[in-house]
Amino acid sequence: MPFGNIGIGGLIVILIIALIIFGPSKLPELGRAFGRTLSEFKSATRQMIDDDKEDNIGGKEASSTAEQGTRLTAVDSKKG
Repeated sequence: MPFGNIGIGGLIVILIIALIIFGPSKLPELGRAFGRTLSEFKSATRQMIDDDKEDNIGGKEASSTAEQGTRLTAVDSKKG
């Protein structure tokens, strides 16, 4: 059962109730709106993940540059 505890029978009952409440003309519109909402959510989620990846990559570069600067300072102080 892909829908958890609902089952096929429960899913059919929900669809029949939705058909009675909204009517056959509104169901395609509701489906399209729901699909658009899901696609917007998906794209926003992907964008947030990509932004986090970019931040992590930028943070690693900055920390490695800082480490190199610290190493150079330590080497210079040992020479002096």
